[in-house]
Amino acid sequence: MQSLLVIDDEASICKAFERAFANDQIMVITARDGAEGRQKFIEAKPDVVIIDLSLPDTNGIELFKRLRELDARVPFIFITGHGTVESAIEATKLGAYDYLFKPLELDEIRDLLDKAFSLSRMIRVQPVLAESDSDEDVTGNAIVGRCRAMKEVYKAIGRVASQNLTVLLLGESGTGKEVVAQAIYHHSARSTAPFQAINCAAIPDALLESEIFGHEKGAFTDAHRQRIGKLEQADGGTLFLDEVGDMSPLTQAKLLRVLQDQTFERVGGNTPIKIDVRIIAATNHDLKQLVAEGLFRTDLYFRLSVVTIRLPPLRDREDDLRVLAEYFLRRYSHEFGKDIRSIAPETIEVLNQYRWPGNVRELESVMKQSLLTARGNILLPDFLPPLGDGPGLQTTSVPHEFLSERFVAERLEAGTDNLYAEAIAIAERQLFRQVLTHTAGTQLKAATLLGISRVTLRSKLKSLGIDANDFG
Repeated sequence: MQSLLVIDDEASICKAFERAFANDQIMVITARDGAEGRQKFIEAKPDVVIIDLSLPDTNGIELFKRLRELDARVPFIFITGHGTVESAIEATKLGAYDYLFKPLELDEIRDLLDKAFSLSRMIRVQPVLAESDSDEDVTGNAIVGRCRAMKEVYKAIGRVASQNLTVLLLGESGTGKEVVAQAIYHHSARSTAPFQAINCAAIPDALLESEIFGHEKGAFTDAHRQRIGKLEQADGGTLFLDEVGDMSPLTQAKLLRVLQDQTFERVGGNTPIKIDVRIIAATNHDLKQLVAEGLFRTDLYFRLSVVTIRLPPLRDREDDLRVLAEYFLRRYSHEFGKDIRSIAPETIEVLNQYRWPGNVRELESVMKQSLLTARGNILLPDFLPPLGDGPGLQTTSVPHEFLSERFVAERLEAGTDNLYAEAIAIAERQLFRQVLTHTAGTQLKAATLLGISRVTLRSKLKSLGIDANDFG
């Protein structure tokens, strides 16, 4: 269970957070002033903290400074009114995660808290090296595997973690690059310092530069106030750039400067800002190929790849599929209220026949879905969900009418816990096919119409199994 500490002197706001977010996964703790907030911060060790800038016994900024001395890794979110915007900006310069404006909007709060809790898990939960026959360490992230390729990954983490070097993680989607980045951070000398993470593929090109470097007031049309970027917030710590291959040329150039001399300028600014940040980057693209095609800077590639760690796809990991399946079985059986103690050999055989394009992440999802429908204490093949389009395996049908009532009902009845991702995949497949038909297979034009980079489009087409040449 994760915990949220809300420090606000308005009882109505504290009650609103309790009603909206207290559940079996999140515990909401409230405090009405700075002194009570500090005491509960020490006692509860919350995962995320929300602070009102105006408190009866202290200034919110001063309280933040004192709490951050106790633990600099916790994401702090400020509540601010119109008259305290500058103070909120000052807090983000000091390392606060973000701030919210009054009156508070529930959807905005929920989105921000989801991101903050996700970051908190990465910072506070140290990945472990899990053994397949152990019941220990099955509640958090773990790096699981005994094959030769994974042993090389373990050695590389050990060699590089304590060194203040840039690291580039290469591997297909779902191979565990994020968990390896966590392990490097937790075993480094910066493990008590801030950690920030950005998925470059999930943020539009127009916003990514501001997200990383921040911007000055008036830098562009909607820049109504100064924004502090994640790079500045991570000062003294680590910045994880996931899917770095999706960066635009302009953002690549600014990142190169950071790697060269640890300085940057906010968007719309001309004052160099000096920082001390370790960069860990990851991508599922072939960066050498992108360099050859002129889509990625050669000099940035060499700066990022000072140390390169390659994560093998699941299909190349020898007997690790069984090890991973057993690990996920132990990890989620208790959580789902099941008493499944083993996996039938026939089930392992079915799993081994599949190619696993989604790698470890896809296997984890399959094991979760299996446990939802499983009975008895052995996981049989009948409990497995559809595994895709492999030979001799069940296929997931794609309804002609996107999100039809029948589709949703069938997936809910099947016990899915991944309906959002399934729906998004169907929507993307339909959208990309229609756009490519319109552009006669021209990827550059399709990317422009979709408002994404050509690199992102190529990555999406690959993950969805769509060949642009079929539309030419």
